[in-house]
Amino acid sequence: MNVLAPPKARLKIEIVHDLVCPWCYLGIRRLLRTLRRRPDIGFELIWRPFLLNPDMPRLGMARPDYVVRKFGGEDRARRLYATITDVGRQEGLHFRFDRIRRTPSSIDAHRLVRHAAFYGLADRLVEALFAAHFTDGYDIGDHAILAAVAASCGMDPMAVRRFLASDEEIEAVHADNLRAHRLGINGVPCFVVDGMHAIAGAQEPEVIERLLDIATIDAIRF
Repeated sequence: MNVLAPPKARLKIEIVHDLVCPWCYLGIRRLLRTLRRRPDIGFELIWRPFLLNPDMPRLGMARPDYVVRKFGGEDRARRLYATITDVGRQEGLHFRFDRIRRTPSSIDAHRLVRHAAFYGLADRLVEALFAAHFTDGYDIGDHAILAAVAASCGMDPMAVRRFLASDEEIEAVHADNLRAHRLGINGVPCFVVDGMHAIAGAQEPEVIERLLDIATIDAIRF
């Protein structure tokens, strides 16, 4: 061990997100890209649910109905989606909004992420769920889809189906969503580092890096 080497900071990063939020997909990709270029930082990711559509029926909603309800019409949604698609392409993300036929409730997907965390598979599952929804157009509120995505990440699909058929983690998802609002988080993604520093939005890596620098100094100091 090199006793002259500077101490390596270990950061706990809470990622407040919704799995049906394209800006979350983009912002998390930027966060992970920033972390990869910082070997001086050790980190633990903790996935915190946020429900952008808390009143969404558990079976979801037909996409055209959702677009009217959310954006007031197809034209506005099309312009926004085109912007997200262009920005996403720069991050290696392939948004295919045209493939999405239903906007799902994200409660069961969030439950599954919490469940996957017990097996050390949450990080992999989150990425797979984002890709399944925004690239492949799958309904990630559908239990069969969720089980298939979980299986691709190394989870037992039958055990996942049994879990989803239960009420496990439902209260925890709602509690985390309420906690986020009480902390003043009203938009996602939001990254909370060591419970002291936070940044919201799909920020550029340079902005994220400044936050990490501040958090790293505090982590080493204390």
